[in-house]
Amino acid sequence: MFSTLPASRRHFVRHSLTLALGAAALTGQITSQAQTTGDAVASWPSKPVRLVAAFAPGGAVDILARGVGEVLQRETRQPFVVENRTGAGGNIGSDNVAKSPADGYSILFGLDTTFTVNPLIYKSMPFKNSDLRPVMVFASQGMLVSVNPQTGIKTLEQFIARGKEKGLTLGSAGYGTPGHLAASILTHATGAKVNHVPYKGNAPATLAMLSGEVDGGVISSTAMLSHVAAGKITPLAVTTAKRNPLLPDVPSVDELGHKELQQEVLFAAWVPASMPEPLVQKIQAGFEKAMKDGALRERMRINDMVYEGLTGDAAAKRIQALADRYRSLAQATGMKME
Repeated sequence: MFSTLPASRRHFVRHSLTLALGAAALTGQITSQAQTTGDAVASWPSKPVRLVAAFAPGGAVDILARGVGEVLQRETRQPFVVENRTGAGGNIGSDNVAKSPADGYSILFGLDTTFTVNPLIYKSMPFKNSDLRPVMVFASQGMLVSVNPQTGIKTLEQFIARGKEKGLTLGSAGYGTPGHLAASILTHATGAKVNHVPYKGNAPATLAMLSGEVDGGVISSTAMLSHVAAGKITPLAVTTAKRNPLLPDVPSVDELGHKELQQEVLFAAWVPASMPEPLVQKIQAGFEKAMKDGALRERMRINDMVYEGLTGDAAAKRIQALADRYRSLAQATGMKME
C-alpha cells in the first residue's frame, strides 16, 4: 500500500507511525512506573525498616525512635530496627539516610540542629539539607543549665558572675549540638567566659559534670532528670519561656530576665527528598497514628518531650525559623568548630 504513495508521503506516514509507537511506548513506561510506585506504596512495609538514630543510645532521640518503632512494628507486623549512627552532631546518621534508596526502608530520627546549626559551623557537610525532607516534627524540648554542686553555684546569676570573674567549663553532647549553641549564646549574651568542652553524647557530658571534670553544662533535660532528683546536680534554669512541669522548682530563663538565652530543640524524622509523595504520605500517616498511642505519649512526657506533631510545610517552616535565628546567632557569636 505504501509503495503506491509518493516518496514524501511515505516518509510522512513512516514518521507519524514512529512517533505514535514512541508515544505509546512512553505512555506504557509511565504507566508501568506509576503501577510500580503504587505497588511499593501499597505493600510498604514488606520488609524490615531501618530507623537511623543520629545520636547515642539511651538519649532522647534514641528513646523516641525506639518508641515510635515499637508502635509501627505492632501495627504493621514488620520489624522497625533502630540503628544508631552517631557522631559529628548528627551528620553521620543523616548522611547515611541521605544516600540510602528513597524506598521507605531508611528513615532518619534526629534533631533540628543537624540542619540548622551544623551547616553554619562545619567547613563542609557530607550532604545538603535539600537531600532530605522532614516528615514530622514529633516534639520539642528545652535545655537545662546546671552545675556540679561542688562549684557552690546556686543560681543563674551566680553562674554568670562566676563566668565573668573566673570563667567556666561547660560540657555538651558535641559540636553543633544544642549545648554547643547554648554555650556560645551564654558567652555572647552575658559576657561570661565559657570554655565549651564537647563530648560524644549527652550521657558522657553528664558524667563529666557529675565527676567534676567540667563545672556544668547546658544539656538535654532527659539526661539530667534523675541526677537532679538525686541531688547530684544543681539545676539553675530551663531554657524555655515557661517552667518545666517535670522541674517545677527550676525557674525559666525568661522569668529570670534572660530571654536571649531561650532555646529549644526539635525532634523530627526525615526521609530522602526524592521519595515519591504517596510513600511520604503513607509514612506520615503511620507516624500520626503512632502519636495517638497512649503509652508512647507517656514515654515522651516523662522524658520531657513536648508533643508537636507538625507535618509537611508546617514542619519545614518550624525548622527553617530556627535556622534563620541560629544563622544570626552564629554570625554574632563567631560560633565554629574548635
